[in-house]
Amino acid sequence: MRYFVESYGCTMNYGEGDQLSEKMHELGYEEVSSAESADVVILNTCTVVDTTEKKMIRRMSELRKDGKDVIVTGCMAKVQANRVMIRLPDSLIIPPDRYSEFSSCVSGRYGTGCSHTENKDRSNILPIAQGCLGNCSYCITKFARGGLSSYSPDDLVRKFDSMVEKGTKEILITAQDTGCYGVDIGVDLPSLLRRMLENKGEFMIRIGMMNPNSLMPIIDDLLEVMNDPRIYRFLHIPVQSGSDSVLQRMNRSYSAEEFFGIVGRLRSVYPEISISTDMISGFPGETDEDHKKSLELIGKLKADTVNITRFSSRPGTEAALMEQVHGRISKDRSAELTEMKNKVEYANNIRAVGRTETALITEIGKEGTMIARTRNYRPVALPSSLPIGTFVRVRVTDCEPTYLIGRTIDA
Repeated sequence: MRYFVESYGCTMNYGEGDQLSEKMHELGYEEVSSAESADVVILNTCTVVDTTEKKMIRRMSELRKDGKDVIVTGCMAKVQANRVMIRLPDSLIIPPDRYSEFSSCVSGRYGTGCSHTENKDRSNILPIAQGCLGNCSYCITKFARGGLSSYSPDDLVRKFDSMVEKGTKEILITAQDTGCYGVDIGVDLPSLLRRMLENKGEFMIRIGMMNPNSLMPIIDDLLEVMNDPRIYRFLHIPVQSGSDSVLQRMNRSYSAEEFFGIVGRLRSVYPEISISTDMISGFPGETDEDHKKSLELIGKLKADTVNITRFSSRPGTEAALMEQVHGRISKDRSAELTEMKNKVEYANNIRAVGRTETALITEIGKEGTMIARTRNYRPVALPSSLPIGTFVRVRVTDCEPTYLIGRTIDA
């Protein structure tokens, strides 16, 4: 039987999709390159915002129309299984908290195969935990993933070493909130990273998203670990709003001032560290003054990347019951935040023009280019055909608001 895994959403979901693909291969099934040529499609769903949920529903209808057998995984399989059943009444639904049963569920439905094709096993994503310790008032993912359940550090180190041994050069450490890893089992993220760094291989580690309040208790140890040149000097720390009153309604457990204290501490040790953050526009009850504070935060923070999302009410969350901001107002505020962040990001990037840096080629770009990542994870578009996983010296020659442009040079 031929299968195809179609993942959506966060890095964590893509990493789990890769793991599910490995399980399918172990059952003897053959991976193909598209849903069209597959007998069964694993639809690894996301429902973080309303637009994504609608996209999932459309995709389910398309797969049903095409007569595909579908295995539905990811967050919708947990929190909106009824909506899945309406579109795909004959599908096999396996939510994240049942991934340990995935192989038995699939073999029980389809049996096992006898594929002799080689397992591609190309994933560079390593999920380290399920769930989180947060209780954000707008988050439906909490219902899907539950509380924090960290994976065994011994198992994670074995998987990490295996990835390095197979030649993986960039490894993405990910979770719903990587900063709280290990709190439930008596370890922490810095200690896990130290064990991974005992591997003497040539690689780069990207640490995944962490919330400010989970970063605070480990910040000094993390800064020490990040001194290893094989960890990108990059952190993704969502702030979500510049207004303390909005942060309180979000149940975010920190203030804007505390967020800036964290960033200041990071930059005091590594001035060149790249900071990525997230902002939500139009959160329930957000006033013009709240919005102004978010604009001011973006201007003051000068982050390298700011991801702007318009608030999307999710069923069952506290925020869904709050007074909603009109969609037109939210749209206008999102546009203003985007305009501000584009100015800041371009100003950051223009300062990099003329620099020479070591970078790792990580993906294929557009129009004959490759994308390389610098030591602080800035993307550089290169007119190159060098293979992914190659370390190169690059000179930055130009930029756009969201990426750098450069060329390779001799070492």
